[in-house]
Amino acid sequence: MTAVQLPEFSTTPVEQIPSIVSRLRSSFFSQKTRPAAFRLRQLRKLYWAIADHEEELLEACKRDLGKGIFEAMVSEIEWVKNDICFMTQNLERWMKDEKPEDMAWTHKFVSPRIRKDPLGVVLVIGAFNFPINLAFGPMIGAIAAGNTVVLKPSEQCPNCAAMMQLIMEKALDPECYACVQGGIPETSALLEQNWDKIFFTGSVNTAKIVAQAAAKNLTPVALELGGKNPAIVTKKADVQLAARRLLWAKTMNAGQVCISQNYILVDKEVAPTLITELKAAMKEFFPSGAKQSPDYSRIVNLRAFNRIKKMLDSTSGKIVAGGTMDADQLFIEPTVIEVSDPKDPLIVEESFGPLIPVLPVDNLDQAISIANETHATPLGVYAFGSKAETDRVLAETRSGGASINDGFFHGVIPTLAFGGVGDSGTGAYRGKASFDCFTHRRSITKTPNWMEKLLAVRYPPFDGTSKLKQYRAMGILKPDFDRDGRQKIGLLWYLITLGSGSASKGALRAALIAGIYLALRALMEGRIWKGLKG
Repeated sequence: MTAVQLPEFSTTPVEQIPSIVSRLRSSFFSQKTRPAAFRLRQLRKLYWAIADHEEELLEACKRDLGKGIFEAMVSEIEWVKNDICFMTQNLERWMKDEKPEDMAWTHKFVSPRIRKDPLGVVLVIGAFNFPINLAFGPMIGAIAAGNTVVLKPSEQCPNCAAMMQLIMEKALDPECYACVQGGIPETSALLEQNWDKIFFTGSVNTAKIVAQAAAKNLTPVALELGGKNPAIVTKKADVQLAARRLLWAKTMNAGQVCISQNYILVDKEVAPTLITELKAAMKEFFPSGAKQSPDYSRIVNLRAFNRIKKMLDSTSGKIVAGGTMDADQLFIEPTVIEVSDPKDPLIVEESFGPLIPVLPVDNLDQAISIANETHATPLGVYAFGSKAETDRVLAETRSGGASINDGFFHGVIPTLAFGGVGDSGTGAYRGKASFDCFTHRRSITKTPNWMEKLLAVRYPPFDGTSKLKQYRAMGILKPDFDRDGRQKIGLLWYLITLGSGSASKGALRAALIAGIYLALRALMEGRIWKGLKG
């Protein structure tokens, strides 16, 4: 069988970066990327370039992260192809102007609308754990929104980075889109440039550097980070299902997933059962062991391997399943650790690897308290239990997203807006949110000449209160609530809804008929007409 040939990774010379950005800015101001037809053609060509190089992309994922075919196809290649199809099928509709919500009647004459404008020249910085998805995904949104784009893939996955550059150069207009390769020096040089938006996926520490650099030019940023995401399993949960689903979430990409749970808080009554079920699920998923499985990924590099190993070495918890490591193969077995201290390093630090700490708790109150104290704004929260219990978890915690009775299912729906909150990130993308992320909603009005007499109210002199009265009559909203904050209910609405709730349909109908009768009688007697005239 012929070995798959991949292009070599080549760092972009730092001195070329300013000219690359300048070229893309000139292209943006030439209006080249504005028409829908141009954007659609670029996206469609990108789709087929990805499809034509699936074999090479699979090989690149395998070399960089040890990803199996299924995982690489589902979470990387098919994902971005799906993104492109969704964008192209909806783009022209999203680009249309929007009308604002309810407004004063006089404002309708100036035809207010919201135009969808591209931001300009944007920088997308990808991450290593899903090197294709987390680079091409935001870039697809930026292209759809009409921007020119510089893509900076993760240098930690050089094979994937080289393939993405090859695909971009084959499919996309080089005057509008460019791929810059490299590490810290090249990224620093990119951050010195003036951008219209920066989209970054990665660690909190690096995000702070990106945000500080962006602040110098008041550049808006979207930050997709991570977090010490808690999973909570109550004694009312289906413990077997919880074990299977949480193990799936923690073994995908060898745990190198920003939204997988960092630890499990489990009711102490069912903690032994959860551990037993985690072991059973491990045997089911990897019958010959994770090391021999073609479906289990490897750690990205030795530095990340050593960091995870150091965390495991520092815990005071007890390893109850797994624990095997091989530095030469960058292999870390899925490892379940029973811990007793909420301050254990495996709880308070983000492992970003296949470590599964299990902390027994007394009750749901304690679980929620620990989750909030450990990280107030994680990227995800995963609650397993009764509806009342999971509702409590949603109500009493914060997170970028949440999955109930599952591990990060909300994060695998490609058209569902995805993003963090607080120190787990800012901004959202995926589906329409990707288009919105790189779009400026530009409010526009057009005032006709004939409105001048109406608009004269705004010109001084204001003649005491006469113009103010005229201005108020032109559409100032009046409160529908009293001074105690209670909403006012009109007589007709009261009569229509009288008896609703526990009353029968017959009683509600009778109340409605009575209300209509009273209104008609008042009209015939002239009371309403006299009131209108007055």
